[in-house]
Formats: sequence, C-alpha cells, structure tokens
Amino acid sequence: MHPTDLPGLWHRVLGGQPSPERWVVLVALLLALLGVGPRPLWHLTRNAVTIAHEGGHGLVALLTGRRLDGIRLHSDTSGLTVSRGRPTGPGMILTAAAGYVAPSLLGLGGAWLLAAHHITLLLWAATALLLLLLIMVRNAYGIFTVLVTGAAFVLVSWLTGPQAQSFFAYTAVWFLLLGGVRPVFELQGKRRREGAYDSDPDQLARLTHVPAGLWLLLFFAVSLGSLVAGGRWLLGL
Repeated sequence: MHPTDLPGLWHRVLGGQPSPERWVVLVALLLALLGVGPRPLWHLTRNAVTIAHEGGHGLVALLTGRRLDGIRLHSDTSGLTVSRGRPTGPGMILTAAAGYVAPSLLGLGGAWLLAAHHITLLLWAATALLLLLLIMVRNAYGIFTVLVTGAAFVLVSWLTGPQAQSFFAYTAVWFLLLGGVRPVFELQGKRRREGAYDSDPDQLARLTHVPAGLWLLLFFAVSLGSLVAGGRWLLGL
C-alpha cells in the first residue's frame, strides 16, 4: 500500500457507514438464532463462543498483571486458559469471572459500534483481537479454529461490499449476544445433574467464599442484560 493511501484507509476504518435496512438486521437475527438452536449446529458454532470465552480469561489475566502461559481450544468446544500469578486476590477472581461474560460483553460492544455506524471498525477490531488470541493459542485445533474465524472476517472486510459487510457484522454480533446466554443455561443444567465442581462459578466460590449459585446468577444477569441492551441497539429501539 502506498503511504498516500493511508489517510483514505483510516477514513474507511474510522468513518461511519450507513445502517442496513431493517430486513437485513432481522434476517441476521434469524440466522444467529439458527446458529444457537439445533444441537448439531450448535456443537459447531459454539467454537466461536469458546474462542470469546477463553479470550476473555486471557485478556483479563493480562490486564490484571498475570502472566498468560497459553490458551487451548478443543474439538468438544471446551477450552483452557493457563496463567501465572497469585492464586488468590482480585486478579485471579477477575480472570476466573471473565469467561462466561466475555461473549455477551463483546456482543454488547459490537452492538454499540454498529449502532454508531462503525461497521468496518468492528470487523477490523475483531480481526485484531483474533490475531492477538492466535499468538497465545497452544494447540493445533485451537490454531485452526482461530485462523478460520479470523479469515472469515478478513475476507468479508476486503472482498465484499457494504451490504454484505453489514449482514456479516450484524449476524456475528447477534450470535455473540445470543450465544453468550446458552452456555450459562447449559452450565446450570450440568451443575444440577453432575455437580460440575470444577466450573468457573465453583472456582470463584472457593476464591471468594461467595456461593457458586450467586456467581451463576451474575452470569445470567450479564448475558441476559447484554442481550436486551444490545438487541435494542441493533434494532434501533
């Protein structure tokens, strides 16, 4: 790229784009609902939620001064983030709490950007976050899933027009908002059936002496609240 092209590029990224027609937003919502609905399809699309979940753990670990050793993403849609630092204290608590709220909060931030007409900025920011995550992934399946997800954002950003970019961006944000809710319900069901004493709420309960059920309630509040607020922004209400 020639240096004289840089101002135009930055204007394209930071400038606003027109909002899509209402039918585009609604079709994107329906597609996202399909992605979090049927179990066979959810088993595939849930990988994107796992990326956001483990990325949330990793980002907060770094922001609170912990050393991030690596992130692993598995084909059963589970994941693991390993960090070093004090085994107790605010940094560890925030790191443990970040996972289940990360997809919803990312969706909420994305909805705010779309409501402000920053479609291109959202696509580029998502690509940058995925690139940062890729550096910390430590297994082949994890690298593959992050690369595929990042490639989708890059291809849409560079090879498609405004309408296609809008549809992709709205679908991705709707999916994060909706996909952030279902894992919390799944965790509640798993804890009721099996105990799931190694889950994030149980780790938080051991760290804070606050019952795991209250942490689970917090996850519900954040995910459902983000869905309502983000959905209103996306629908222009």
